[in-house]
Amino acid sequence: MQVHPRAKTWWRLHSAAVYGVLLRTGVVVLLFVQQAWLAAIVGALAVITAADLAFLPRIRYARHRWEATDQAVYVRDGVVVEDWRVAPLSRVQTVDTRRGPLQQWLGLSTVIVTTASAAGSLKIHGLEKEAAAELVERLSAATEATPGDAT
Repeated sequence: MQVHPRAKTWWRLHSAAVYGVLLRTGVVVLLFVQQAWLAAIVGALAVITAADLAFLPRIRYARHRWEATDQAVYVRDGVVVEDWRVAPLSRVQTVDTRRGPLQQWLGLSTVIVTTASAAGSLKIHGLEKEAAAELVERLSAATEATPGDAT
């Protein structure tokens, strides 16, 4: 399944905040140092910022997929390097949601599926708040009904 379309806005705003701090810092340093090489770096960062904000949220939206069945949770993510993860329900330890300020404002959530894997948790970013709550409830019930010790 695909994440909510507002996830593109969330990713764009999150990147804009990070790049904004970097660009402001670069401009302030440039005002004091006034070197051509530093101006080139700040200019390159501005171009990278524009490209990231214009293209990466759409690419990420097109690639980020997830599915939850009675046997496992599947998550695909990544822009340059594709990450495809499968977590059998018998290995799921906890299912949580995370909602930062931007996600709260946009009505989105991230579902975090913690497993006994050394690779870490599976994260499903950009779900609508109600859909995330329903998924957490469904996965929690399914993991309780699944035999195994989640280790």
